[in-house]
Amino acid sequence: MTITAHHAKYYAYDLTRQAPPGAADQLSMSLFDASVDLNPHQIEAAMFALQSPLSEGVVLADEVGLGKTIEAGIVLCQRWAERRRRLLVICPAAIRKQWATELQEKFNLPAVVMDSRAYRQFQQQGQPRPFEQRAVILVSYHYAARMQDDLRMVRWELVVIDEAHKLRNAYRPSNKVGQAIRWATEGRRKLLLTATPLQNSLMELYGLASLIDDHIFGDPNAFRSQYVNAGGDLAGLRQRLAGFCKRTLRQEVLEYVRYTERRALTQPFRPTDAEQKLYDRISEFLQRENTYAIPDRQRHLIVLILRKLLASSSNAIAGTLESLRDRLIDLRDSEQLELDWSSQLIESEEMETELLDEWLPPEENGEANGKTEDNRPEPKKLRDEISEIDSLAKAARAIGVDAKSCALLTALDVGFQEMGRMGAREKALIFTESRRTQDYLKDYLEQNGYAGEVLLFNGTNAGPEAKAIYENWVGKNQESGRATGSRAIDARLALVEHFRDNAKIMIATEAAAEGVNLQFCSLVINYDLPWNPQRIEQRIGRCHRYGQQHDVIVVNFLNERNEADQRVHELLTEKFSLFNGLFGASDEVLGQLESGVDFEKRILAIYQQCRTSDEIETAFRQLQEVLEEQIKSRIQETRQTLLEHFDEDVHARLRLRLEDAQAQLDRIGQRFWQVTGHILDGRARFDDARLVFDLHEPPKADIRPGRYHLISKTRSGEQGESPDYGYYLYRLSHPLGEHVIESAKQQPTPTAHLRFNITVHPGRIALVEALKGKSGWLTLARLTIESFETEEYLLFSGIDDEGRSLDNETCAKLFNVAADNRGPADLPAEVEQRLAAELAQHQRATANRSLEANNQHFNAARERLEQWAEDKMLATEKTLKDTKEQIKALRRQARQAETLEDQHDIQERLKQLEQRQRKQRRDIFKVEDEIEEQRDSLIAALEKRLARDQRSERLFTLRWSVV
Repeated sequence: MTITAHHAKYYAYDLTRQAPPGAADQLSMSLFDASVDLNPHQIEAAMFALQSPLSEGVVLADEVGLGKTIEAGIVLCQRWAERRRRLLVICPAAIRKQWATELQEKFNLPAVVMDSRAYRQFQQQGQPRPFEQRAVILVSYHYAARMQDDLRMVRWELVVIDEAHKLRNAYRPSNKVGQAIRWATEGRRKLLLTATPLQNSLMELYGLASLIDDHIFGDPNAFRSQYVNAGGDLAGLRQRLAGFCKRTLRQEVLEYVRYTERRALTQPFRPTDAEQKLYDRISEFLQRENTYAIPDRQRHLIVLILRKLLASSSNAIAGTLESLRDRLIDLRDSEQLELDWSSQLIESEEMETELLDEWLPPEENGEANGKTEDNRPEPKKLRDEISEIDSLAKAARAIGVDAKSCALLTALDVGFQEMGRMGAREKALIFTESRRTQDYLKDYLEQNGYAGEVLLFNGTNAGPEAKAIYENWVGKNQESGRATGSRAIDARLALVEHFRDNAKIMIATEAAAEGVNLQFCSLVINYDLPWNPQRIEQRIGRCHRYGQQHDVIVVNFLNERNEADQRVHELLTEKFSLFNGLFGASDEVLGQLESGVDFEKRILAIYQQCRTSDEIETAFRQLQEVLEEQIKSRIQETRQTLLEHFDEDVHARLRLRLEDAQAQLDRIGQRFWQVTGHILDGRARFDDARLVFDLHEPPKADIRPGRYHLISKTRSGEQGESPDYGYYLYRLSHPLGEHVIESAKQQPTPTAHLRFNITVHPGRIALVEALKGKSGWLTLARLTIESFETEEYLLFSGIDDEGRSLDNETCAKLFNVAADNRGPADLPAEVEQRLAAELAQHQRATANRSLEANNQHFNAARERLEQWAEDKMLATEKTLKDTKEQIKALRRQARQAETLEDQHDIQERLKQLEQRQRKQRRDIFKVEDEIEEQRDSLIAALEKRLARDQRSERLFTLRWSVV
């Protein structure tokens, strides 16, 4: 279709128009720029998050597996498109990289993981305020709490808090991290993500609400008395929650989202007598108190690490025992120990670094280590311990190939047979908790049928093979725009792509459980099984996730000679349902764990304290009873009552949401493509059928030549025709896309005669066909209204030569038709007056509709503040009522007092309570006045924001005719 400069200008303004909150096309820019499949529940959730310009935030509480990260990404992308660039994501440390990858790959949003090292680097580069970047900032909970002063200084335009249930007690003064984050983000709009908004107590809902805004509910006492105590008003609470909490259930979206299952296989192995003897000897050593090898202060963490390595491989424990022996030799020779032993162990084995935060007490490592200079080691005891550890290390080295590694070959055979039956590619992801085991397994597999097919993935990715893969990848992608320049990020991507395209097996440490998406692999082998259920879920989630085409086989190893191992496996399988079903560990179950670390500590205590089979059996039975009590909590019924809104209309509503979004995206894609063709005419060669163009003459120095493909939801990309020819996804937010849009807006569009040809138009447009053979005039203006948020409207005013008015829709439909410019046209004065008068009328009507919508937002916000004030007054009245009840109770006691001494004591307490009651009666009116004054002040601030400013800009006027 041939378009004119007038078309291009109109399209450009239409593509970037800032729609009012709640409008059907509010998310058009962000949905078009996102490389994600459209799921209607995600669009609806994003619309919910943006529905009111006066909301301080919302909770998105979809069940596990429905894509809350995508929903948040859409909202972040929309804010970015609106030029609001102060965006913050606070999440658990383990998933920061995953967030960064998702934002960059799916939404084209630059993302910076900010930690102490990155913060220092930005300062050294001359940036005094590192949090102010042209990128989405990602921080962990603990780092956010530590940097609360710096975070508070930034006027964040959106703060996303993932796994928000971890902050459900943020309202309590004792919750230091929660209090710090709450203070740092006060007054900023927030988006809370959690699959488990309500786990054990209704007070958790109060905690999440207070994290968003202190003015949603009153104080905790008022909330308890209204909703938590016997006879609580759950219907009233549900109504209040509906304004800021949205939950979607899996059963509601199965029509749109395909989920594969995960299927568990157990691979048993039976250690040899030599292996079992080694296990028993090391286990006995670990159960012993007051050893020099294990510092008292770090004892639990180091024992945990050693037990992990003991279960991993004889190779792993041998190397660690040798390090322990050498450390004690240093102690013998210098009588001093390096204190930070646990972090050295974790670093050398590349275990998850969060263990240090989760297991060690808060004081610094430099403090007492159990061995001080005044507590010198006993020479004989130290010599005996060195000798014992040396003996254990030699016994471990003597094992050679252990039974577990032999069983791995069987597991791979079985797993690959299942892959063949499913039609899946033969790819296996093997997780181990030890770098030494990782290196050993690679050598072992290479020697047993998998030569050249095994890839290592770890925290450094610094081996010679990884280096070669990385350098080859950078060479291929240097000019494509895919190479970021960060070795850590690019090396991870290079290894993932090598695994996808070349290797059959990836052996990974915990580093691969963070921020890596491996939907192309459907076999996960837990060679070492963590005791932390949340870490297991994270591992399996690398493959069993949205986009996986096949069922995922999960293989777990089981030591047939270790009763404790068997009971752990049973718990994880039967009680947590980690390995089977559509979704694995349900949010109902994992949500009951305060953290996986608590569970891990309970398991370690059993391994350390239980010596006999009966002791192990009893300990695990008690643990299971505790878990079942938590998991079967009565709160589940309450959760359904308050948060689940399943009804018959939900499918129809979601279908309409999807159809509307797809229609909007079709329109945006078509118009963006046509504007691009118009602006880059002569600079690029276009292939309309494939929506590809080759840019051979870039319009600006910072834009590269190459092949540009209009962003596609279904294609992952294709390579250019030569190694020097770059390949790019073309989006509105791409620098070239932004240049095209701005150039179209700046196009000169003098008054001209445009002839629209409906005869050759491929489809039917009834409104335009009715104008065939007619002509007239029209004008286009942009109306901008500044109220709670900026709203932009494109308004047409048109007439035909008979003097009949054309409505806005008819004028807009004209621009769906190709036209040719017939040259300048002289605008008669009387026509100009008529068009101006009609345009002014359209603007008044639009402004009134905007005012009506904003008044609805204002009234909803005012009502929330009225409810908050009532909550606060209720709390004040309840305090007085509680005092009255205490006085009544004491008077009853006084009547029953048996001695004068008791009578005197009661009368003294009565006197104090009556004094308090008189003071509370005097104060209650003062407190109510203060609450009303605060409420009125907040409402006045809202009214001030409602004050409107509007401006109108004429974009063009033209004479039209239709043939």
